[in-house]
Amino acid sequence: MDARRVCVTGAGGYIASWLVKLLLSEGYKVNGTVRDPSDEKNGHLKKLDMASENLQLYKADVLQYDGLLSAIQGCEGVFHVASPVPEFHGVLINPEAEVIAPALTGTINVLKACSEAGIKRVIVVSSSVTVFMNSKWPKDKVMDESSWSEQDLMRKIEHWYGLSKTLAERAAWEHAEKTGLNLITVCPSMVYGPQLQATVNASSLMLLTIVKGASEPMKNKLWSFVDVRDVADALLLVYEAAEASGRYICAAHSTYLHDLISKLKSIYPNYKYQQNFTELQPECRLSSDKLKTLGWKTRAFEETLIDSIEFYQQAGLLEK
Repeated sequence: MDARRVCVTGAGGYIASWLVKLLLSEGYKVNGTVRDPSDEKNGHLKKLDMASENLQLYKADVLQYDGLLSAIQGCEGVFHVASPVPEFHGVLINPEAEVIAPALTGTINVLKACSEAGIKRVIVVSSSVTVFMNSKWPKDKVMDESSWSEQDLMRKIEHWYGLSKTLAERAAWEHAEKTGLNLITVCPSMVYGPQLQATVNASSLMLLTIVKGASEPMKNKLWSFVDVRDVADALLLVYEAAEASGRYICAAHSTYLHDLISKLKSIYPNYKYQQNFTELQPECRLSSDKLKTLGWKTRAFEETLIDSIEFYQQAGLLEK
């Protein structure tokens, strides 16, 4: 087992790409799983500093156990980042098959492979959606890691992504309790910031829609968000901190959609922006105090917004 070798699943994705970049910069050797190492959409990984020396891409799907095990064997730690995310405007024909089963089966496959390979610590990227869909939580109380989203509620409102992440994280903890696997889960809120990969991810699509403006109303809900680079920092932090354990909410800033748009307008006044809203009751805020006690630092609110919009402009995703 190589003490400085780790595996990152779904290495070509938004969060995973920044994590791979950070790990390489810190001297780690990285086994990254991707569906096709020769696909040009993974080309950005090969251009990272130290990639030619310390990054090895494996053809592996989280639904195929043998390929996963090959990528994980010989590593000391694993970061399970891969998870299906429905398109922002997509319509799911069979949510159980398209989103829930892959998230659940993929997570269990990764953890079983980790147990078989004798991995010392596993970090699973969950989501804050596993925390905040909780109607029983007192409205005046900040949400912490003890809150779990209600599965019945998510089925009722057809929040399939949230349900898939909740079921997967629950299953991960059940596996860890049975096997003694050293597991930590990190639950990021909405993730923004510049991209390394070419394809636009789901959270960026939502921010782009807000800036461009959509004809249908959007909920003036409380948006919790975090910079993608801060998420990568958090993942490495909980991996390296001997005292880290359990779940960690990873949310840097909270603001209502109206206020988010006002902030963007003050910096970039020439975009259309969303104009139609439905008002909501005040919502619970998320606490990342547990993560901050480990020493987690975050970028400023404006820095994340500016870096996001600047990236979209340079990539031609916004009208000038």
